[in-house]
Amino acid sequence: MKVLGITGSLRSKSNTLHFVDTALQVLAEEGLQTELISLRGKKIEPCNGCYDCVHKNKGVCSIKGDDFDAIFDKMREAEGIILGSPVYLSSVVPQMMALLARATFVSYWGGKFFAGKVGGPITVARRAGHNVAFSQLLLWFFFNGITVPGSTYWNVGMAGAGGARDADQDEEGLQTVTNFAHNMAEVMKKLFQ
Repeated sequence: MKVLGITGSLRSKSNTLHFVDTALQVLAEEGLQTELISLRGKKIEPCNGCYDCVHKNKGVCSIKGDDFDAIFDKMREAEGIILGSPVYLSSVVPQMMALLARATFVSYWGGKFFAGKVGGPITVARRAGHNVAFSQLLLWFFFNGITVPGSTYWNVGMAGAGGARDADQDEEGLQTVTNFAHNMAEVMKKLFQ
């Protein structure tokens, strides 16, 4: 069983990366294979609403020349997906939303192959806006038929005031993400073993 973690932060050594990596480490300790993809340095064009994935190439995006296909193939192959995004203006970063919009269209018209996977969101902000961004990602999981295990709180982290990289200081956020990862491993083992 494989879990793919995708982080939307474009900063190196980002707070979001720290939280997602924490979850992946727990999953690896639980015996699952993990992989981390950062959207930093990647180019993801937004969906242009051409509907080629519906009418022409069922389940294949016609936009070429960016990093979407390589990431999307890994999303398709994994049994578990974790999406991590920093919060910008109470929202998920545009690069992540571009990836998710295209992935949803292609998956939906290509057989709804995200359905039955397990996963969940992690959002990180310095102060506020978590709930809106967390909801955006959570709705993506629900729309695609992905089972989302709970934790002891929402998977949100408090970090980055003034641009600081201090996710390691949010003990409650890290414990919540750790609990989520343990629950995710348990659900995946029940579903896929």
